[in-house]
Parts: sequence; structure tokens; C-alpha cells
Amino acid sequence: MASSVYIETTIVSYLTARPSRDLVQRAHQQLTRRWWRTRRSQFDLYVSPPVVQEAAGGDPRRAQKRLAVLKAVPVLDATPEAMRLAEALVGAGAVPTQAVVDATHIAIATVHGIAYLLTWNCAHIANATMRTRIESICRTVGYEPPVLCTPEELMED
Repeated sequence: MASSVYIETTIVSYLTARPSRDLVQRAHQQLTRRWWRTRRSQFDLYVSPPVVQEAAGGDPRRAQKRLAVLKAVPVLDATPEAMRLAEALVGAGAVPTQAVVDATHIAIATVHGIAYLLTWNCAHIANATMRTRIESICRTVGYEPPVLCTPEELMED
């Protein structure tokens, strides 16, 4: 059985965006495309309603591309348990108040037992200084958190 990966919105955004002029962002786009091309088939991919909602926003043509990528990816439910965990993450200060959607991504992936949460959001999700608090709260509530990581961290080579 393949490991599961929750695809957060930044992944599909970087995957479908025009190449950025910013060198770091362009490198992230290239790594994302490489991961998608070479590694995604080795995992069971999942998204959530917030990912679909975020992907549908912005420029209609870009949104159409993002939604086309997500079309075949199963959508996990935003269960009451996940919403309670998201509130706990924000309430305890593990995720800032203004990043409730980020807490929701973490909570949905956690409650559904997903192995990895793949993101380029290193401010509020794949952040080494916040990771310990996020994991502690998830475990306190009775869940094992996913590994919060970037595509670069989920490559084999």
C-alpha cells in the first residue's frame, strides 16, 4: 500500500503557474514539477475542500488549470473533528490566528491519518520552529500528525 500525501494549495499553484522571475520561487516551481512527474505516482494523493476553494480563486484561466490537476485527486471531508483540531491549533498559538486555513489543512490531513502534508507554505505549515507545537497539539488531541514537508524533502534522490 502506498503512503498518503495531502496536497496543499501551494503545490498545485506552483505546478500550474507560469515560471516566476523570482529565482527561489522558480526553483520551487521546478522542484514541484519534478516531484509531480517523478514521485506522485508512488503515493495516494488527497486534497480537501479548502484546497479546492483556494485553487478555484484568482485568475479564471489559472484557476481552470489548477482545478484540472485536482480533478482526479480524492477530496477528504472537513469533519467536525478536523475543525475542532484546527481550532485547537489556532487557540494554542501553534498556527497564527490569521492562518486559520493553514490550520485547517493540517487538521484535515491529521484527522484522516495522512502520512505527509506536502506544501511550500513554510511560514505556517512546513516551519521547523512551529512543527513541534503543531505535532504536540495533534498528539494531545489523540492524532498522529503527518510529516509536514516540501516536495524537495519528499524526493528520493
